[in-house]
Amino acid sequence: MLGGAAIAKESGAMEEALYGLIGKMKAQPGKRAELIALLTQGTSDMPGCIAYIVAEDAKDEDGIWISEVWRTRQHHADSLKLPAVQESIAKGRPLIAAFESFVETRPVGGVGIDG
Repeated sequence: MLGGAAIAKESGAMEEALYGLIGKMKAQPGKRAELIALLTQGTSDMPGCIAYIVAEDAKDEDGIWISEVWRTRQHHADSLKLPAVQESIAKGRPLIAAFESFVETRPVGGVGIDG
């Protein structure tokens, strides 16, 4: 088990690395719950999505953290074209005050990551 993902990568068993995103967004004052409802609506039908987690910032009453893991970068790009995602984006824009931070990651292991 240990090192299995690394061995598979070295042997060429994996065609493309997993793709991850972690970002912090600020909701308009008093609109965090409404924005979270939009962000989590219709997320179960996103092909290639391994994890999509929306969390309240414990110290910032308007802060929201979003963590995502995708099979590939292309799966993420394709998800942004889905009608349900496009609708959520359009409805959510007025509720967003700012995007505070954003990083791309390359998930390599952990619970739920099968390598």
